[in-house]
Amino acid sequence: MECRTEPVKEPAAAIARPPLIREFLLVAGLFLVYKFGRMLADGHTAEAFRNAQHVWDWERALRLPGEGSVQSALLHGDTLVHLANVYYATVHFPATAAFLVWLYLRRPAHYVWARRVLAALTAAALLLHLAFPLAPPRMLEVAGLVDTGQVYGPTVYSAAPTTDTMANQFAAMPSLHFGWALMVAIGLIAATRSRRRWLWLLHPLVTLVVIVGTANHYWLDAIVAGTLLAVALAVIQLPHRTATTAGQHSKALVPAEEPALVGAGR
Repeated sequence: MECRTEPVKEPAAAIARPPLIREFLLVAGLFLVYKFGRMLADGHTAEAFRNAQHVWDWERALRLPGEGSVQSALLHGDTLVHLANVYYATVHFPATAAFLVWLYLRRPAHYVWARRVLAALTAAALLLHLAFPLAPPRMLEVAGLVDTGQVYGPTVYSAAPTTDTMANQFAAMPSLHFGWALMVAIGLIAATRSRRRWLWLLHPLVTLVVIVGTANHYWLDAIVAGTLLAVALAVIQLPHRTATTAGQHSKALVPAEEPALVGAGR
């Protein structure tokens, strides 16, 4: 009588979580490389303003809505424009960091995917910042827009862009404010199963209104960011949806079945 056992498949819950210290250093390193890389693109003031005029003309040729229409809506009250400035200054990094932390703790497979997509998007954005310095619409005289950060506060930028040691103000395209926000929404929709998960799309939608209404970005900045993200998502494969990665933990709590005895009666 032959008695053999069939191997038991590991549950989806057994997906390995990357080492915490390594991931912290990796993500922090990516942010630092991007931060200092953007500064390399600084100092091209004349080129940045020439490119800004080109972008403005391209948007008019494409018949995109004027950025001023969004800003006019925000300027109906000091409170609304102030909230938009606060959102621009404070939500970008914390929301992305919280997204990665949550995925790391709850959806490790999706975390690795999202981290790779964000790294690819950020690297592509850095290359474009270096190749195409761009002054934001708040600096473009023909646009006739208000620098809401300087007028209403708060702002993350110096009033003198050429002497700003904290940020490169001539790196408007693409808008990583929008690109990261869109990836946060897509990642949370992919990693969860709630019927209300589509509400996460409000984050990139609000971000789009904010970056345009505060005159920090053109419509094309967001369009290019979305295009780069689409390419990254097409190249970097989404992990297969499983009970665990989609949030159905109840199945993972069911005890594993005993190994089956095959050929026990022969």
